[in-house]
Order: sequence, then C-alpha cells, then structure tokens
Amino acid sequence: MTAPARVGPSPVGGGPAVSLTENELTVLQRAAQGETYAAIAKDLGYAEKSVTKMALRLNRKLGALNITHAVLLACRAGLLDGKPRRHGDHAGFAAHQYRGEEPCEACWVGERAYRRDRKAARKAAQEHAA
Repeated sequence: MTAPARVGPSPVGGGPAVSLTENELTVLQRAAQGETYAAIAKDLGYAEKSVTKMALRLNRKLGALNITHAVLLACRAGLLDGKPRRHGDHAGFAAHQYRGEEPCEACWVGERAYRRDRKAARKAAQEHAA
C-alpha cells in the first residue's frame, strides 16, 4: 500500500484539504516532539486509549501507515510549521496561488463569493456616486 506524498490540496488536482480538530493537531504536534501517547494523555487529562484513538483517526485522515508516517506527511503538507492555513475564502484562494497550487474546491467557492460581493460593492458605489 502506498500512502500519498502530500496532504491537502494537490498542486494539480486541488483535492480537499485535511481538516484536523484542535485535539488531533495537539496530539500530532506532541508526537512530532517525540512524546509517548501515555505522556500526551497524562498532560491533556485523557485516557491513553483516547489518545491512541485520536492517533488512529489522524493516520486515517492523513493516509498514513502509523504516527511517524503521519508526522512526516504533516510536515510535508505544512501542518506542523506553525503557520495557520485558511481554506474556503479569498485568503485561502490567494495562499494556494502564492504556493503555486491549484486552489481546492472550497477556496474556489469562497473566491467566487468574494468576487461576487466585490462586484456588488463596486456597483453600489457607482450607483451612489451617480
């Protein structure tokens, strides 16, 4: 079985972005720092089994074989670089373009809404000026 090399929108196809919960991202970040599930669970006040289940969800969402592979894929996708990622609006669309990627569908929808709103605002300003 071959896992995808990238996570989130692909430069060619603009597939869906990976959506992680705040807890899943915390587990991923702590695993990237080398912490065990037991240590993560203790610090977060969860049972170790809960953290293990979160890690399994992470693996599934990222298409990873294990948590180490999930960390690698997340690093490649920029999920662990500390920079916030936006999707579904004009800023997300612009970020895709800046990175040289084809925007994902959610960002295209957001960009169309942004352009529609801007066009309506320009039209209203012209009518008000006239």
